[in-house]
Amino acid sequence: MALVDHLRELRNRLFKSAIGVVLGTVAGFILYQPMLSALIKPITDLNAKEGRLASLNFDGVASSFDLMIQISVFMGLILASPVWLYQLWAFIVPGLHKKEKRMALSFVAAAVPLFVGGVFLAWMVLPNAVRVLTDFTPAGASNFITAQVYLSFVTRLMLAFGIAFLLPVVLFGLNVAGILRGAHLVKSWRITVFLVCLFAAMAAPGADAMSMFYLAGPMLALFFLAVCLCLMNDKRRERRQAKRMAETEATADIATPGSELKNL
Repeated sequence: MALVDHLRELRNRLFKSAIGVVLGTVAGFILYQPMLSALIKPITDLNAKEGRLASLNFDGVASSFDLMIQISVFMGLILASPVWLYQLWAFIVPGLHKKEKRMALSFVAAAVPLFVGGVFLAWMVLPNAVRVLTDFTPAGASNFITAQVYLSFVTRLMLAFGIAFLLPVVLFGLNVAGILRGAHLVKSWRITVFLVCLFAAMAAPGADAMSMFYLAGPMLALFFLAVCLCLMNDKRRERRQAKRMAETEATADIATPGSELKNL
């Protein structure tokens, strides 16, 4: 397509993605109250179960409204993730071959549940993270937590886990593109295990060491799954290249029709 057609296609894809996000944001408005209650439950549990003085505070007149907007938009992005991921794939489709289109669609189909799974895991870890981090409060002090700061902490935690769970898709995509080989991933497995455990320890600290392994376990399992897929794809690529080379060598010895007449 011409450049103008590409820009028109991009505009249509962005418009459809925006519609999906807006509809997801409307659903976020509807679910705002139960979602906010679930988000602040780790703080209220500190008062009810452990007798601590902790509260969520708003530092401005419009802060509560701003919080509602941010939570609704954040939920809209999560709920509309299948829509904007598909629109991204659909924009790339015209430049891909049939086999590559199926591969790109499989990437989107795998990325959505992995991203949502990472967000859900962060949601499960949130109460434990709040409890452990507030344990550092000195005796006699209280936790007056600003709503904006708390929301920023929650969204960063969920996005960090959602993006971390996309690691297998990214690695396999780089392998399919011929940028990264499975053998390189095998060589770097030790440093990868260390970095994953370090990330799990910082992103979701727990009262004991087992909580870190509960979080690092799924990430490591996804990483080694990606390594296996990359190794299998490398072997399949090598077989195709060997077959193509053998066919080329076999046809190289066959005289081109008409060449014998020219020699005469």
